[in-house]
Amino acid sequence: HTEDELSRSSHSNPGKSLVNGIKTNPASNSPKSSLPVPMGPSVYVDLAYIPNHCSGKNTDPEFFKRVRASYYVVSGNDAANGEPSRAVLDALLEGKSQWGENLQVTLIPTHDTEVTREWYQQTHEKQQELNIMVLASSSTVVMQDESFPACKIEF
Repeated sequence: HTEDELSRSSHSNPGKSLVNGIKTNPASNSPKSSLPVPMGPSVYVDLAYIPNHCSGKNTDPEFFKRVRASYYVVSGNDAANGEPSRAVLDALLEGKSQWGENLQVTLIPTHDTEVTREWYQQTHEKQQELNIMVLASSSTVVMQDESFPACKIEF
């Protein structure tokens, strides 16, 4: 198709749009679209921040299969928006089980939430099997009349 043909086809089908030259339905154009994720090698990093405050909107087992970290930070603290998401924490277990190697992984929650506590208690045996440690910190940092939990990570 030429650019003009692609442009006309998107105008003649107002409910359709083009993504990378492929016609798609905008209503189904969510972060978890039907377009396949391109295959590629896994990436190994020291520290990864779980996207979107550990919301299930765009993090699934595929993320944890592809982004392999020594430390994952879970920052969600908004139960009304599903942050952190139990499904994402379960996806970590599922993704890590596919690694084929038993590397140590540390999960660092930045908030003490009911979802995180329940997940920790209910999946503790699986975490041990997969060599996943959940870091709990009793350290507190006080700055300008504000205090918050903190932990120190050394590489």
